Amino acid sequence: MSDILLEIKGLRAGIESREILKGVDFTIRRGEVHAIMGPNGAGKSTLSAVLAGRPDYKVTAGSVEFDGRDLLAMAPEERSWEGIFLSFQYPVEIPGVSISNFMKAAMNARRKAAGLPELKPAEFLALMKEKMAFVQMKGEFARRDVNAGFSGGEKKRNEIFQMAMLEPVLSILDETDSGLDVDALRIVAEGVNRLRTPQTASIVITHYQRLLEYIVPDVVHVLKDGRIVATGGAELVQQIETQGYDSIDG
Repeated sequence: MSDILLEIKGLRAGIESREILKGVDFTIRRGEVHAIMGPNGAGKSTLSAVLAGRPDYKVTAGSVEFDGRDLLAMAPEERSWEGIFLSFQYPVEIPGVSISNFMKAAMNARRKAAGLPELKPAEFLALMKEKMAFVQMKGEFARRDVNAGFSGGEKKRNEIFQMAMLEPVLSILDETDSGLDVDALRIVAEGVNRLRTPQTASIVITHYQRLLEYIVPDVVHVLKDGRIVATGGAELVQQIETQGYDSIDG
């Protein structure tokens, strides 16, 4: 098994004939957490959408290999089955679908793709109870419709609960800290940190330093105008915090 999990080369992509990513290159190894920072409009969310396979974003050049396979050739559901998880910046509400039923369908679809039998009801309920406690969600949430009437913090906590249930190989967190108070941020970050393993990896997309005080990245990339203009460690986060993105060349 290669230690390289995700390799992006010369990725160019956009939406509605507007190019947003203009040649993105980076490599993620198993066990690593990579932070992607950048100003509004830099292409951070576009990158996450392309990796997840959103059909309205078009790739015009470059390649993406996930665990040695051509990620761009996979349908969105195949990417999920292979272990890619996207935590949305703005989680959508799904009225009429309970969290319990939603997770049961997601987990059994992934198990079916892997040639595994569906979880027995008792197994599923025990696992859900364990993972809800993991992110400090009350059991009653399982009966509520997905994100319907949830606060911002509850929606983000629900995203990390889903991540804990699915145990993805690559987690992409798109501005998970957006709109969170300090307590919710800490709970979400603790959940992400506890799910970290030597065989998995995460991409944390954020504007701000505060999330990276809880989820400490191995590598920090700065994305500006569709290109990665700097790569380094914690010193980049400090530079952005004190001097802003204009201090980064590119």
